[in-house]
Amino acid sequence: MFEREVRSFTPAEVEKLREKAQIPGKLALIWHQFYGGKIEIAPKCAILDLDAFGVYYTPGVAQSCKKIMKHPESIFEQTNKANTIAVFTNETRVLGLGDLDPGAGLPVMEGKALLFKYLGGVDAYPLCLDTDDPEEFIRTALILQPSFVGYNLEDISQPNCFYILEKLREKAEILVMHDDQQGTATVTLAAFLNALHLVDKQISQIKICLVGFGAANFPFYNLVTAAGADPDNITICDIKGILGPANVSDYGPNDPRREVCKITNRRGLTGGTPEAMKGADVVIAYSASVENSIKPEWVSSMNEGAIVFACANPTPEIWPWDALKAGAYIVATGRSDLPYSTQVNNSMGFPAIFRGGLDVRATDITPNMCIAAAKSLGERQREIGLLDVDHLIPSMADTEAFIEEAVAVGRQAIQDGVARLVFDDEQLREMATKKIRHARDLYEALKKDGIILDPPSEN
Repeated sequence: MFEREVRSFTPAEVEKLREKAQIPGKLALIWHQFYGGKIEIAPKCAILDLDAFGVYYTPGVAQSCKKIMKHPESIFEQTNKANTIAVFTNETRVLGLGDLDPGAGLPVMEGKALLFKYLGGVDAYPLCLDTDDPEEFIRTALILQPSFVGYNLEDISQPNCFYILEKLREKAEILVMHDDQQGTATVTLAAFLNALHLVDKQISQIKICLVGFGAANFPFYNLVTAAGADPDNITICDIKGILGPANVSDYGPNDPRREVCKITNRRGLTGGTPEAMKGADVVIAYSASVENSIKPEWVSSMNEGAIVFACANPTPEIWPWDALKAGAYIVATGRSDLPYSTQVNNSMGFPAIFRGGLDVRATDITPNMCIAAAKSLGERQREIGLLDVDHLIPSMADTEAFIEEAVAVGRQAIQDGVARLVFDDEQLREMATKKIRHARDLYEALKKDGIILDPPSEN
């Protein structure tokens, strides 16, 4: 029932795939230098003549300030705050590079801001903080709130990333999301649910193995259990081996993973990844980027119709063709250039999640909002008839997917009681469409007029 034709790749072919994966890095130095970065601030108002500055700045602007003093909520009408967020980081865990010097992660944050604008119509500003102290990070974020309507936390090492998110969600008056946690988990859940659809298995019945328990798999555990998975059917392992009650003391008092250890592995399994994968229906791996860290024979020990998410970047824990040859039916990775696999791309999540949250002026990103986003992505792929083993979720080219995802998030925020503004689906769709299409149209106009030029080639 779950058979796929898969050919083996020679070492030379695998090496070519590796070489192909290096091309974006080679172009990055050229393109970044050519453009001098990826984003800039541009006017959104008409400057009819120089007298207009007397309206937009002094003396006229004083009237806007006075109105905000008298009616604080009018700041969302008098300024761009309603659509302005910060991409906040201390650069302690940037991509696969680890702890970087201050400013070295700025190209990543600019890239995130670019994706926010182009995919979600959200104006995002990159902020890199020179501190490893979580309390200083939190205090800085809190005192900068007047300028922003939300924060996207990014590339913060664990366990501080868990603590900072928890405290800012508790103390901040604006929207706060950690993309490495909530965004990645949301898109993983979307692909996971559609994979289950293809193998006709029920989420409440399947056995799940999580390999790695960091900023991606910990929130995925929270989402997948909220979506209906049974914690008794989930086995978690990391470098310590299979986790359970005996591992509670391995995590500090501010680390929420302590609580998960208390309620998992009630069967008392011992060992590591091979033992955890045996008899599993699904393995979700977000671990070290080490080739063959998941062995083919471990995949062979899984149940029929096995689903393998090997999401380490740039090298997945197991190559897709090796996993399929070993008996997997569906494979996902974090890359877009590998045959026999679907890409789990968190860019399908965070722009629309924020778009939906901002449109209703939400005070929080709840688990239900993330689940709604995941289900929207899955439903969109099924509705357009593109769901198959190599295409579990929509691609970034599908503008409507972002619009519908934003609508689903806004609707769920209203249902969860975290929305300051209430709209029906038609209104939510109109707002999301206007913002997202405006961003695309703005880019196309700048490109057409030669303001944005084509980048130079690799040579």
